[in-house]
Amino acid sequence: MATKTISLELDAYERLRRAKRTERESFSEVVRRAVFPDQAPGGVELLANLQRRGPVLDEAGLDELDAVHAKLSGPAEDPWEEPA
Repeated sequence: MATKTISLELDAYERLRRAKRTERESFSEVVRRAVFPDQAPGGVELLANLQRRGPVLDEAGLDELDAVHAKLSGPAEDPWEEPA
């Protein structure tokens, strides 16, 4: 089988090394099982994941997000208005 030598930065090498399932697994095997999505998932894929995994946040988490959103998206202060 033909081979190709590549250079990796140390952090990439360590990440690849940690991905090995066993000491005997080759880097080629690790790369072959890696998944490199070509594009972001669409609505159909997101819905399928949600149905399979269930909600990511519980009701309390959603309430907290709503509160943060309301605080951040509230009326902007008018820089020309004098303070009360």
